[in-house]
Amino acid sequence: MNTTYDAIVIGTGQSGPSLAVKLAGAGRKTAVIERKLFGGTCVNVGCIPSKTLIASAHAAHVARRAAEFGVVLQGEVKVDMARVKARKDEVVKQSNDGVTSWLEGTKGLTVIRGHARFEGPKEVRVNGDLLTAKEIFLDVGARATVPAIPGLENVSYLTNTSMMEVDTLPDHLIIIGGSYIALEFAQMYRRFGSKVTVVERGPRILSREDEDVSSTMQTILEGEGVVFRTSAEGMKIEKRSGASSFAVVTGKGTPIEGSHLLLAVGRTPNTNDLGIDKAGIALDARGYITVDDELRTNVPGIWAMGDVNGRGAFTHTSYNDYEIVAANLLENDPRRVSDRITAYAVYTDPPLARIGMTMAEVKKSGKKALVGTMQMARIGRARERSETQGFLRVLVDAESKKILGASFLGIEADEVVHSLLDVMYTGAPYTVIQRAVHIHPTVSELVPTLLGDLKPLT
Repeated sequence: MNTTYDAIVIGTGQSGPSLAVKLAGAGRKTAVIERKLFGGTCVNVGCIPSKTLIASAHAAHVARRAAEFGVVLQGEVKVDMARVKARKDEVVKQSNDGVTSWLEGTKGLTVIRGHARFEGPKEVRVNGDLLTAKEIFLDVGARATVPAIPGLENVSYLTNTSMMEVDTLPDHLIIIGGSYIALEFAQMYRRFGSKVTVVERGPRILSREDEDVSSTMQTILEGEGVVFRTSAEGMKIEKRSGASSFAVVTGKGTPIEGSHLLLAVGRTPNTNDLGIDKAGIALDARGYITVDDELRTNVPGIWAMGDVNGRGAFTHTSYNDYEIVAANLLENDPRRVSDRITAYAVYTDPPLARIGMTMAEVKKSGKKALVGTMQMARIGRARERSETQGFLRVLVDAESKKILGASFLGIEADEVVHSLLDVMYTGAPYTVIQRAVHIHPTVSELVPTLLGDLKPLT
C-alpha cells in the first residue's frame, strides 16, 4: 500500500512526539513511526528509569546513615532488588503509556509501529508499505557503544539498556568507562550493596571536566567504596569459572575479577539501518547525521533531531531541537542550535552541574576572566544535611562581566545552577544576580556571595 503524507516523523524520543503533534495540530497530514518503545531512550532505558533506580539507592544510603541524624533503625538495612526493579518498571510504564496514548489520541496523526527505512529522499518503507512525504523528520536516537575489547565476545555483558532488566544484586559489578553513565551506575550499585570497580582507559574520569572536578568526584565515590582503575591501557577480557565469571586484564595491576560487566563507553547513532544511502543523507566520521544550525540535513526536506545529529546528547537538547525545528518551520521564529548554551548534570550524589565553559576552556580561549570558588562546607544547607562534599565555581568575562560558565559539584547543584544559566541567556552581567537577595537557608543564597568574591583567573 502506498500512502502520501505532508510529514513523516521517524522515532519517538524527546523531539519526535512533540513535533508530530505540533505538525498535526497545524493541519498537516502526519505519520509518526516507532519501531520499538514510544518515548525513546529517556523514557524507557535512560533518564527516567535510571533516576528512579538512583532514588532507591539514595533511600538505602540515607537509611544506613540514619544514626548520624539521631534516627535509630533496628537491624541491617537490606535492598530487595526485585522490588526496586518493580518500582522502576511502574514509573517507566506510566511515562511510556502517557506518550503512547498522547500520540494515538491526536487528531490528524497516524501512529505506525514498525522499522522505517528510506527508499529515496521522499520515500520511506515500513511493514511493506511505501510512505511518501515532502518533509521527513528523524528522531531515531543512539544506542550504547560496544567497544572492540579482546575477549569481550566470550562473556556476557550489560549496557545501560540491558541493565534495566537486572533484578538481582551483582556480587562484583565491573564498569568499563568513566563518564556520566558509568559513575551514576557505580554509585547506585555500590549503595545497593554490590562491590563496584570502574575501569577507565584514560588517566582520569570525567575527562571533559576540569581536573579538580574529576578528582573531587573520584574522592567522593571512593569514600563510598567504589574502586577505580584508570590508565587501563591494553584492556582484555578473560573468561573465568567458579564464583567470578570473568576478569578484566589491563596493562598494569592485577586482573579484576567480577560477576557482572557493564559497558559505559559512549553512544553510537542509530544510522546503520535506515537506508541513509538511498536518501543521500550525509554522515560525519562517527556516523552522526550532519545538520545545519536549523537542524536541516544536506537533503532538502529532511531534518535530524536528538542524539542522532551529534549536536547534543541529552533529553533537554533533544527537546530543544524540536523547539528549533517547529519555530522555524511553523512560527516564522528564527531559532538556532548555536543559541544554545552547554548545560548538563551528572546525577551522582552529590550531583555535578555544568554550564557554559570549563576553566580549562576559558584559559585556552585567552579571555581575561574572573573566577570564584566556594567549598560546599561553607554552605549552611549542606552542613544541616551533612552533605558538605564538593564546591561551586563560576567563571566571568572580566571585560563584559558576562558569565562564561560554572561547575557546581554539591548538594542541589543541578537545580541551583539554573540561576546562573538563566542570567547567561539574558546576556546580562553577573552583577544582576550578585545583587539579588536570595532566600535563607538555601544553597542558592550563596551564589551572590560567590559572585561578590571573584579573583583574576591565572
